[in-house]
Amino acid sequence: MQTITRIAELRATVTRWRLARESIAFVPTMGNLHMGHASLMSAAHLHGRRVISSIFVNPMQFGPSDDFSAYPRTPDDDSSLLGEYGVDALFHPTVEEMYPSGSVGSTVVDVPGLTDILCGVFRPGHFQGVATVVVKLLCLVQPDVAIFGEKDFQQLTVIRRVVDDLNLPVKIVGAPTVRAEDGLALSSRNRYLSAAERAAAPAMYRALDAARRRLEAGDMDYAGMQAEGLAALAQAGFRPEYFEVRTADRLAVPTENDVRVVVLAAGRIGKARLIDNIQCAAPRRG
Repeated sequence: MQTITRIAELRATVTRWRLARESIAFVPTMGNLHMGHASLMSAAHLHGRRVISSIFVNPMQFGPSDDFSAYPRTPDDDSSLLGEYGVDALFHPTVEEMYPSGSVGSTVVDVPGLTDILCGVFRPGHFQGVATVVVKLLCLVQPDVAIFGEKDFQQLTVIRRVVDDLNLPVKIVGAPTVRAEDGLALSSRNRYLSAAERAAAPAMYRALDAARRRLEAGDMDYAGMQAEGLAALAQAGFRPEYFEVRTADRLAVPTENDVRVVVLAAGRIGKARLIDNIQCAAPRRG
């Protein structure tokens, strides 16, 4: 696996692949990789002759209450995993390489109506940072396909909207959430859980699944299932942030004619902030 730290070298590598008429699949990450990330690499091989991944801890998506310096960084383990899963190149730039004039005051990509709801309420500015760095990375890598995990469904929705609005020539593919046997979504944040918190954490998945069953049975009492979900999280020891039913395409409040919906939840337990979601098809009731 080729490890690249400079933009000029990345562009030269991409140019060689393009001249050879090789398709490119791209998986952007912030490192601290686990088997959920590995599934993204496997998915990338289905979409591109060449697979490139990036590791970049983006300061622009960290808010005042987030500790950028404390974000876990495991470069040796990450390189081993990427090599094991057949990644051709790793782009691992410094902050200075990505933001030569500094990230503060830099151009920002925003999607009004998507970046300021759900997680955006609790992490103001986060999705603007995500959208901005993803646009930069897509412009640098110029992939045919980019793979993102469905666990962060709001992030995936924001990126799809940005690509559509800016007419970026890349296909965005969502990869299914990878879960532990008890349903807990794999996440870098899980390492912050104590043994007791880890035992309680799957309550988020169970609450989401209970809402899914109600929706698939034709239940339209969104307020009721949202209240039930919040109560289940609190009872398990979470400090709930939200539990919402939204449309799967634009994260709007669903109407009776919406079929594809997603149930999303976020909450803090101990030192960890966990998010999860379940998509489902509700019977048409209009």
